[in-house]
Amino acid sequence: MSIVYKSINQIEGPLIFLKNNHKVVNGEFIRIKLESGEERNGKVIKITEEFIIIQVFQGTDGLALNNSEIEFFGESFSIPISKDMLGKTFNSLGKPIKIGTKETIKTEIIPITKKNINSGQINPFARDFPTEVIQTGISAIDGLNTLIRGQKLPIFTGQGIPHNRLIAQIVSQAKVLTGEPFLIIFCGIGIILDDAMFFMKKFLESGNIHNIINFINLADDPTMERLIIPRVALTTAEYFAYEEDMHVLVIMSDITSYCEALREISLAKGEIPSRKGYPGYLYSDLASIYERTGKIKDKKGTITQVPIISMPNDDITHPIPDTTGYITEGQIVLSRVMNKKGIYPPIDVLSSLSRLMKDTIGKEQTREDHSDVANQLYASYSEYIDVKSLQSIIGEESLTEDQKAILKFGDSFETKFINQNFNENRTFYDTLNTAWEIISILPRRSLIRINPKFIEKFYIG
Repeated sequence: MSIVYKSINQIEGPLIFLKNNHKVVNGEFIRIKLESGEERNGKVIKITEEFIIIQVFQGTDGLALNNSEIEFFGESFSIPISKDMLGKTFNSLGKPIKIGTKETIKTEIIPITKKNINSGQINPFARDFPTEVIQTGISAIDGLNTLIRGQKLPIFTGQGIPHNRLIAQIVSQAKVLTGEPFLIIFCGIGIILDDAMFFMKKFLESGNIHNIINFINLADDPTMERLIIPRVALTTAEYFAYEEDMHVLVIMSDITSYCEALREISLAKGEIPSRKGYPGYLYSDLASIYERTGKIKDKKGTITQVPIISMPNDDITHPIPDTTGYITEGQIVLSRVMNKKGIYPPIDVLSSLSRLMKDTIGKEQTREDHSDVANQLYASYSEYIDVKSLQSIIGEESLTEDQKAILKFGDSFETKFINQNFNENRTFYDTLNTAWEIISILPRRSLIRINPKFIEKFYIG
């Protein structure tokens, strides 16, 4: 049975305050009906002895203290879920939409079930260790920072770096190698319309659209919806992973927009700010999103998460990337220097890592030489950076032959291994074979990170 309020005590920005006259549920979903017949949605975000504070999704413009009905339903927000969602695009509330218009599609999906978007994180005792890979077709990720099913692997980027192209390429190319059912969920948080149109176009061109579900929140959509859409996307992922036994990859762009919305709502509620104005509970709030990722014992499906983090002023110590780094299992860092060199994707391999990679790659998953090759590439590229600095001081003529080989290796590593075409989809074997072409520039005696049996088998020349 619903409860209806017919007067508002106070309106402050996107918030309305009601006198607390009944037992209300924190996070409860409410409906607001104006005299004109217009309906808006809201969510209970704070309860005090005196007031119920509600965030109105569509804003409070046009609301007056006595011209609306506020209806409480006694339950948190739930979304309908169905296999009909495959290949379709939805807004923050789970309503089918067509990008380029503000209208929802009138023909809605026929739900199999409804799920509360505020489900808890995975119990650590129920977690199983991720042991299988996802192939992205991108050598700098597959070869050096392998993505594992059930992993949280964020991408740290900056303004002007082509992370949208990288996202589109991952969505278009990502696959599991075992032939099991695989689903990609793309969650756009506060993105501009041009970016949304770009993603939709690239996903359609990939021929993989029937394996993609899109949730889109545009930059001019209500701020509150940015706090809902990641949970809507993850709730959908949980259904397909744990009830339909699918492997689900969730890509969310951009978590920075989510955190800015969180800060805006926190300040509107009058909460005491912490670092750079973000609420003190930023860590726990982000953990409530990230920790809904993983592999559960006795479940066939998995959820893998790749959140995109735009670093303000390229500052990796900013609260958002800094906090994210504590929760997730590694990071992919995009480099402005590499981007200026014209290298795509501009991944800074020495700042990137995948913490779950070392226990998963190898003969059963990728190839027997993968771990040794990755270690050698890291070591030799690090040496290349040092020799490059030395060259700028003493000149190339003063370098030893081994140092000159390192310079040749480093240039080839950047232009042939890291750099690849936007539409180039490399298998693990392609990636490792390319790596051996570059490693073979170095003399055999310098390959101290690779087992001699692999040198005998794969070294060229």
